[in-house]
Amino acid sequence: MFADRAKISIKSGKGGDGHVSFRREKYVPNGGPDGGDGGKGGDLIFAIDKGSNTLTDYRHKRKYAAEDGEQGGKRSRSGKSGQDLVLLVPEGTVIKELQSGKVIADMSGDNQRQTVLRGGRGGKGNQHFATATMQVPKYAQPGKPGMELEILLELKVIADVGLVGFPNVGKSTLLSRVSNADPKIANYHFTTLNPNLGVVDLDDGKGFVMADIPGLIEGASEGVGLGHEFLRHIERTKLLIHVVDAAGIEGRDSVDDVYKIQSELEAYNPQIARLPQVIAANKTDLIYDTSEDNGLTRLCQTFEPSMRIFPISGATGAGIKDLLYFVSNMLEELDEEPVIFQQEYFPEDEIIYLELPYTVERVDEFFVVEGPKIEKMLGFTNLDSEKGFAFFQRFLKESGIIDDLKDAGIEEGDTVKMYGLTFEYYD
Repeated sequence: MFADRAKISIKSGKGGDGHVSFRREKYVPNGGPDGGDGGKGGDLIFAIDKGSNTLTDYRHKRKYAAEDGEQGGKRSRSGKSGQDLVLLVPEGTVIKELQSGKVIADMSGDNQRQTVLRGGRGGKGNQHFATATMQVPKYAQPGKPGMELEILLELKVIADVGLVGFPNVGKSTLLSRVSNADPKIANYHFTTLNPNLGVVDLDDGKGFVMADIPGLIEGASEGVGLGHEFLRHIERTKLLIHVVDAAGIEGRDSVDDVYKIQSELEAYNPQIARLPQVIAANKTDLIYDTSEDNGLTRLCQTFEPSMRIFPISGATGAGIKDLLYFVSNMLEELDEEPVIFQQEYFPEDEIIYLELPYTVERVDEFFVVEGPKIEKMLGFTNLDSEKGFAFFQRFLKESGIIDDLKDAGIEEGDTVKMYGLTFEYYD
């Protein structure tokens, strides 16, 4: 079964804990602290696998986690960093946050590899906490937790042109005749159960990628039938070809079919319905009605000149060359940039604003802020960089921590402690 969607849980590695130890050497009876730092947790990375065209592997396993960092050791030895986990996906895979549906990454075009979740930083060993008044620190910083996220993987095929139409109108036959694709073809409905891609090469060296989208039915945009499972595959296309049975072999009305398909596209995504479109009036070799009421004549009267009509025959090849060159010329006039879905969800920004509890209390002359929300933020924020420190300041304000510190009576110059981090407060 073709798999183009998968729901999985991903997690980056936890940072290793810092170590508490003291030098114990001959002739050094009271050595200082020498606890090493914990290793960084592994990152969770997505990369494109050129040889894959399905998400089947992610149907069988649902949870993926990068390796945790190792704990620091004696004699200032740092723990080993956790191994990154690289998940391979087909080109065209869009990674979304499951609940909001916002795009995290579009694995296509130049984006061949992207770090989605960063591993937690390793905790500092006790050697970092020695001071003039505290020469035997028995505290080491714990490793910072990794990030965890539930995501939806969606494969959206990358094609310039999409073939749309009801079942058994000849889309697969057309694709097989004009490209290197070898789709399954038979004279019954729903022969095509997954999108087929073919490269169309023209005599002048020009070409484009065409996708045969499985046949739609009425109500597909609302989840009826098989067609709704594949509407996502035409979101990247630049141009649509409506393939209709102009001969009405099975009693279908070709004009009505175009309207119905257009209605389904509009209901699913109005932007798709506004793409440039042409009509391929197929099976013209089987039209025996010469009256003005035949399917081909009615198509021309109804849709031209707003949509070009090309009488073709997938069986004999008649008219197909004219259709392909017209489509090729239209593509040249359109934006050559591939359709890329821009990032809308930034895990490092979003995760720390989850409704997680934290506490603000006064302990002696210090104000102590603790809780999983704080720990998560410190776990993957580099406070040594200007960007990281600005993010830290924004986090304190937008999370309500600054207001809570004021309510607790903090004043300028007072000291705040957060999981081993100490700083003076200034409004």
